[in-house]
Amino acid sequence: MNAKKKRDSAENVLVLQGGGSLGAYECGVYKAIDRLKIKIDIVAGTSIGGINASIIAASKSGNPTKDLEDFWLTLAQTVTPSFLTDRAREISSSIYSAMWGNSNAFAPLWLRSSFGFLYNSPYLYDMSPLKTTLEKFVDYTKLKDPSRPRLVITSTDIQNGKSTIFDSKYDNFTSEHVLSSAGYPFYGISWTKVGSKYLWDGTLLSNTPLREVIDASPMCDKRVIIANLFPRGQEDIPKNMMESWHRARDIMHADKTDQTVRMSKVVSRYLTIINKMHDILESVPLDESNKKKFAEIEPEFNKLARQRGAIINEIVRIERKEDTHYLFEDADFSIATIKKLIKSGEEDAKIALENFGKN
Repeated sequence: MNAKKKRDSAENVLVLQGGGSLGAYECGVYKAIDRLKIKIDIVAGTSIGGINASIIAASKSGNPTKDLEDFWLTLAQTVTPSFLTDRAREISSSIYSAMWGNSNAFAPLWLRSSFGFLYNSPYLYDMSPLKTTLEKFVDYTKLKDPSRPRLVITSTDIQNGKSTIFDSKYDNFTSEHVLSSAGYPFYGISWTKVGSKYLWDGTLLSNTPLREVIDASPMCDKRVIIANLFPRGQEDIPKNMMESWHRARDIMHADKTDQTVRMSKVVSRYLTIINKMHDILESVPLDESNKKKFAEIEPEFNKLARQRGAIINEIVRIERKEDTHYLFEDADFSIATIKKLIKSGEEDAKIALENFGKN
């Protein structure tokens, strides 16, 4: 009986959220994963999480930890004085990014000679610099190497409002596939066209693409690591409108995979019962009529028992903490902030992942 075949071994999955410059925290998380020698089978992400994921899976040098950190230090800017407080640095750096862009990531259209007073465009920033930077650190041909993690990236189709999923198991990746997940319209970042599709940031639909991973790989159980860039909880109540917007943004973008985990447990219970019932029927003598009926449902049983939603055996959330609440913290690319985020991501992950995969 096919249904009695042993389950595939559990896969280790790393899920990376979008969050602009906060993505440097995910670099630190991956440094800890590498140091702890945790093998990642699938890395999934959206927005800056998708960019980080592509470097991890398709590292040009073969050393994804180094390439990822070098990528973030390339994006880091040294335009703010070192004597500023953290809050002052956040504000001044984000204002600089909004006005002048980031030479290695995004360029404001108003700095072009063609930009006039009546210039009309559906976006304000061009991501061409980010494509150039990304290609210094990735080699997409390496995604076909079975020793590399499988790469899953999500974006949003502008025209039909549905999720578009790119999967290195089936798709031949280019930089356009990766950048398609990072065009955030609320910050005026341009969309990307891939084939006939016009694609925006995947965070518009989900900032934590765990469900997409399970759909892409339904036959293997999962051990999941999520880097949560936006705190789910906050004790203090917002004091002004900017803090209210900040808190609302955190809630919208924070990890919401609890329902996915709950459904995984429900599916597991149902499958256990179905398998037990199948074993009972298989052991009971049946007359010719019931044998025929049993044979008719056997293919459907095997399909259900094997091609199911994967079970989540373990999930570890590594959550970024924040000392202050600032709405545009995700546009702070100052080198001090980038280094601080990398360090805190690594420290938090080392603690959270100490017993990962050991239960």
